[in-house]
Amino acid sequence: MTLIPEIKPQQSLELLKELHILTREGKINQDTRRKLKQVYHLYQFIEPLMQTVLDQGQALSLVDHGAGKSYLGFILYDLFLKEHDNATVYGIESRAELVRKSEDLARRLGFEGMQFKDMTVEQSITSTDLPEKIDIVTALHACNTATDDAIRFALARDARFIVLVPCCQAEVAAALRATKGNTLGKTPLSELWRHPLHTREFGSQITNVLRCLQLEARGYQVTVTELVGWEHSMKNELIIAKKTGGFKKSARERQLAILKECHLEALQERFAY
Repeated sequence: MTLIPEIKPQQSLELLKELHILTREGKINQDTRRKLKQVYHLYQFIEPLMQTVLDQGQALSLVDHGAGKSYLGFILYDLFLKEHDNATVYGIESRAELVRKSEDLARRLGFEGMQFKDMTVEQSITSTDLPEKIDIVTALHACNTATDDAIRFALARDARFIVLVPCCQAEVAAALRATKGNTLGKTPLSELWRHPLHTREFGSQITNVLRCLQLEARGYQVTVTELVGWEHSMKNELIIAKKTGGFKKSARERQLAILKECHLEALQERFAY
């Protein structure tokens, strides 16, 4: 039992100390309290998805893409999945030292249902070390194109659910800046990215719009909401996708039209495939 109200009773205090949410003395500061609130809020969205899979009597597979220190995977496993023998969390990370640290921590905590893979996105898409079909794919604060990499993986593995918290989108803004000289004045919409600050913000916004259309085109029902209040994080968008059908032509047509209108055709291979 912990005296800190934010910490849930079933949580491993050793894990929270290893993740530097708690100090070695078992205390928590304002920054880590804010971080913990974000993860708990995200957990509230993912827990029903995990329960849905388990209620159907199936073994659950969850892939945390670009896992880093596997912060999210550990929390999901500790709060919910450690009670289920037929559930596996896979942390995909290309930095070998982080994979080794996560493996060591899972071993010490007895989290037998956690596996960590040292591999790139391309390797993960074709790897035989992962199930052919994945139930849930998550990517928490995946910077810039890392969110798109997680989407590519999820689509390749026919994921039932996809949960994304994008971060630091820069690619579209860079493309808007590169073509600005040729587009300004040719369409009134170019005013949306004429000023540098607007270029950055509009680039971030349109990136996520294109991602949502990509998921809808591939048969997913998409929900977009806030992760937490703006006072906690400016990188606040949460995208949840549920596979419901087949290819949706209208979503692809809208996506291609936006790329054309914003002179972003060079990015079609990334966003519309």
